[in-house]
Amino acid sequence: MKKALIASVALAALFPFGAMAQQRTLTISVYAFAQDDYKTIVYDPFEAKCGCKLVVETGNSVERIAKMEANKANPVVDLAAVSMADGLAAARAGLIDKVDTSKLENFSKLYDVAKDPNGDGMSVGYTFYATSIAYRSDKMKIDSWADLLKPEYVSHVAFPNVTTNQGPPALYMLGLALGKDTPDLKAPIEALGEKKDDIVTFYEKSSQLVQLMQQEEIWAAPIGRFSWAGFTKLDVPVAWATPKEGQTGGMNVLVMTKGSKNQDLALQFMDFWLSTEVQTKLAEKLIDSPANKEVKVSDQVANNITYGEETAKSLKLIPSAAALDNRNGWLKEWNEKVGQ
Repeated sequence: MKKALIASVALAALFPFGAMAQQRTLTISVYAFAQDDYKTIVYDPFEAKCGCKLVVETGNSVERIAKMEANKANPVVDLAAVSMADGLAAARAGLIDKVDTSKLENFSKLYDVAKDPNGDGMSVGYTFYATSIAYRSDKMKIDSWADLLKPEYVSHVAFPNVTTNQGPPALYMLGLALGKDTPDLKAPIEALGEKKDDIVTFYEKSSQLVQLMQQEEIWAAPIGRFSWAGFTKLDVPVAWATPKEGQTGGMNVLVMTKGSKNQDLALQFMDFWLSTEVQTKLAEKLIDSPANKEVKVSDQVANNITYGEETAKSLKLIPSAAALDNRNGWLKEWNEKVGQ
């Protein structure tokens, strides 16, 4: 008995951090998208590696940032995955800390555009994506964003609500097609308002679009590339548009909650997510386009995600500050012209 006791004490002395880690919990806040695959590729392997428990909260960017703000004095979430603009909003609201990138082994592997997306040291990009138009190639042809409003097409179109991540970029590109390059988005919102009774739906979740297209209720919708995989499985011909005005898109970032007691674990998790192995697996599943430049994928996969630094640089993105400073104006204009 004495020998067993001595052995157990010796083991405890050898592995104090492992024992502590088993009792620790890391809470992350992420998009609800593809959670089964994230669990297999990211969450479960990280739990096995760190010996900790991962608690996953899901929802859209805006509601999750609001929850972080409500719990500012006593943070619940340790790390969050949000849009670039919401990352800047969180920084402005004092909700997040600078990311100590010296503790991220995989930081040097990131494309330059992902290393400090908002230029404030408060976030790191983990995926970027193109936004264009998924459309029924047997029913229509898309050469311009303005084609969505053509009389023969508009009654078969779903358009993202202005409150979604896809809404403002799609409106911005529609504005370019209409010859209006202004951050207030008044021209494209007004143009949509004139066709609001024809448009099938102003969607809030891209997950509903695949079914609508399968049922032939819609022929076209602006979507993020991360939603594309579902369309490729349909038994109808669907194409990805390359309009003459170009493609827009966005970048999602990881941020660290200010006041979190688990910032060391959060950094470990961030580094794990940015690793070549994890980013490759997510890319191969057509879930996330990699921010890690060491990721290599087949041509088939590359054609179905947003891949490569040149692609990332070519996207016409709305700067985060412009998005934040105009967001209330967009919503007001939308409610007046399009309706809630």
